[in-house]
Amino acid sequence: MTEAATTGIAVLPLWLEIIVALLVLGGAGLALLGSTGLLRLPTYFERVHAPSVIATLGCWLIMHGTVLYFSVADRSLALHALLIAVFVAITVPIMSIFLMRAALFRARQTGLDVPPSLSQPKAPEESKDS
Repeated sequence: MTEAATTGIAVLPLWLEIIVALLVLGGAGLALLGSTGLLRLPTYFERVHAPSVIATLGCWLIMHGTVLYFSVADRSLALHALLIAVFVAITVPIMSIFLMRAALFRARQTGLDVPPSLSQPKAPEESKDS
């Protein structure tokens, strides 16, 4: 009996290990890039945008590597990671929208220079001709 059979570790072909490693490392690298953007960008609105977009892409790359690895190792389609990635892809943008709206509301309340609200009608401007 081989060592892999006694320990339960799947032996994958080298080309597949390279693909899985590139996907996982690419996803981790993108997550690191998003974290760097979180630290370096100047305003809150820029800081909240970078990690939400990049983290979702990084999560999808890691998910693809995970599905590929466990599908080949177990010899059956492993979709457990897909559920996690779908959950992240749905919740992260929604959470970002809510955080941005709360920050805009707070910035408007304190009088900071932010775009006006689109949900409330503009006050009629007084005519300069009168």
